[in-house]
Amino acid sequence: MHLAQSLTALRLDPESSTPMFRQLYDAIKAAILSGQITPGVQLPPTREFALLLGVSRQTVLNAFSQLMAEGFLSGTIGKGTFVSHSLSIALTRGKPDVPAPHPAPLRPLSNRGQCFVGEKIRLNTHQGTPRPFRIGMPGIDVFPFDVWARLEARRWRRPVDPLGYGDPAGYRPLRELLAAYLRASRGVHCTAEQIIVTSGSQQALFLIATMLLAPGDAAWMEDPGYQGIGALLHAVQAKICPIPVDEQGISIAHGMAHHADAKLAYVTPSHQYPLGVTMSLQRRLELLDWAAKNRMWVVEDEYDSDYRYTGRPLASLQSLDRSGCVIYVGTLSKVLFPGLRLGYLVAPPALVEAFSQGKGVLDRHTAIVPQIVLSDFIAEGHFSRHIRRTREIYAERRTALLESLDAMLADEIRLGPTDAGLHIAGAFVNEHDDKAVAEAALRKGIEVRALSRFYATPDRSASGLLLGFATATPDDIRRGVATLKEVLKG
Repeated sequence: MHLAQSLTALRLDPESSTPMFRQLYDAIKAAILSGQITPGVQLPPTREFALLLGVSRQTVLNAFSQLMAEGFLSGTIGKGTFVSHSLSIALTRGKPDVPAPHPAPLRPLSNRGQCFVGEKIRLNTHQGTPRPFRIGMPGIDVFPFDVWARLEARRWRRPVDPLGYGDPAGYRPLRELLAAYLRASRGVHCTAEQIIVTSGSQQALFLIATMLLAPGDAAWMEDPGYQGIGALLHAVQAKICPIPVDEQGISIAHGMAHHADAKLAYVTPSHQYPLGVTMSLQRRLELLDWAAKNRMWVVEDEYDSDYRYTGRPLASLQSLDRSGCVIYVGTLSKVLFPGLRLGYLVAPPALVEAFSQGKGVLDRHTAIVPQIVLSDFIAEGHFSRHIRRTREIYAERRTALLESLDAMLADEIRLGPTDAGLHIAGAFVNEHDDKAVAEAALRKGIEVRALSRFYATPDRSASGLLLGFATATPDDIRRGVATLKEVLKG
């Protein structure tokens, strides 16, 4: 295309919110990159160019200045302005006439990178506002955002804490408060030095797996179990060993018999995910004994143990550990909200320094301002009040779900344990495709999860549903169960 035609084809919109010089800069840059204006071509003088486009000369000067700074144009006053000759090689390598909608990368992903993609490790995300029966979510409607906003605003008004690169292990006052809380509520044996604050429990688990497992090392995981642990074990190229779960929790005997060489075991002993069973004391002692004798690490994930409705929260598995093999992992996502991305791990003393350095390599440290605000939230008593309040509210919502299921779907769903957590698992009494049921329910505005998706061993899987109760009011829960009845009996 002739230069004059190329220049007159540039389209500028005086009504746009984008400044005119920026529009001109973008247009010239695009014309150069597309080959409409070729390297070495001289552009018109700024006055003539401004008249041609119907804009001020300053607009052209500003656009030229930016393009020169970035290397697209070259020239000096009195000698003219040219498209840089240095672009010739880069712009003549050849491009497809029509770019592919999903172009292939210049080079394929590495073997390690391939382990991070694909359906095997795709994790679920929450879309839209909370709906009845969404799992993995607390009640956002009961979080004291006004208190949180006041605490955060106070910190921003008087930023006395250092806001540079901090300790990879996290904000020291928060770690001290978490250590005191865990000792009192879970019997966890720990000091502030052992706590490493992470960007959610998923990062804590990834840090553990990355630093303790070599490719090919065997790791026990519960079956059915948390999909996030399966994803990250796959990502670090570990050998995943699904271990059956029964009414007493993970089967230690099965693990010992079939995967005696395992280097790590991942368990959710207080409220097994997703079935909700509690690991018996006998199983806990068997696991700790086996781990100590076989130098196996045990990862205890206490993802929602603050919520127990038939007595006090249970003591941790870590409180029984005498050999230093248990790594305790916790999250604030179920007490506060997932978007905050705050979790933590309690490392055995032998791992503290290594894990702290590993955390620093991952992301330097977790965002400091939320840590500071959370420390104020805990220190001033808001955290404990929030847990007490939400425990009462979730107990009411849980009761509404149990009563509604009993009244409307007792002949369709057989419930598992219901004494803890923020969700209930139920197996179908009659034959249903739980994945199809979940899809049909979503079309009607309720969000349930298919139980069979949590099994690593398909021939062991049970058909059923996971129903969260924390995100919806009792009235919404009752309406949701009525809708689920329509789906199952329609």
